[in-house]
Amino acid sequence: MATSASRLDLGDLKEQIAAQFRGLNPNDPASWPLVPKLALCAAVTAAIVAALWFVWLTNSADELAARQHEEETLRVDYSKKLTQAVNLDALLKQREQVKEYVTQLEKQLPSKAEMDALLSDINQAGLGRSLTFDLFRPGQVSVKEYYAELPISLKVAGRYHDIGAFAADIAHLSRIVTLNNLEINQARDGNLSMDATAKTFRYLDRDEVDAQRKATKGGPKK
Repeated sequence: MATSASRLDLGDLKEQIAAQFRGLNPNDPASWPLVPKLALCAAVTAAIVAALWFVWLTNSADELAARQHEEETLRVDYSKKLTQAVNLDALLKQREQVKEYVTQLEKQLPSKAEMDALLSDINQAGLGRSLTFDLFRPGQVSVKEYYAELPISLKVAGRYHDIGAFAADIAHLSRIVTLNNLEINQARDGNLSMDATAKTFRYLDRDEVDAQRKATKGGPKK
């Protein structure tokens, strides 16, 4: 009898709870009975907790991905620096070799004070090969960032082999001189005449380099 009464009470309780969910007005939750209100509060709470949990997991995943990317970047950077540290002695030797090479190239460029002597050497190279100078005219100096370029218009006349030897002598000068825009024609006396533009270069002194850098920085911007 007690068992039957308990089942009956439990059944009545379920029926009472179910009855509270019947005929609810979705637009007026405040009028709902207690059990539906509690169920609604529990559902809303569960939804908020789930949303916050999802947001937290998303932020954690983004942060984890960022940390993993940062770790990979640090690994690559570490590998590069480790390689540089291991090859430091070789890199220092290469640096010294490059500096020596640059120094040698700079020695082949005359200074501003040596330009007159170089022009004289070019002239003497032609006279030494018995060539006649019909034209020897230095042009306008073109200043670059670290060096200056001086074109020289040349026109010499002489025998074929002498002109060839003159070009070889120019190539073997201690300073850098190039022959450009060569044009060789036969002269009336049977000799040859050569028109060319000789270009020689000189390095800029410290004041000229600073002035050139200031001029470059202060120039019009496109």
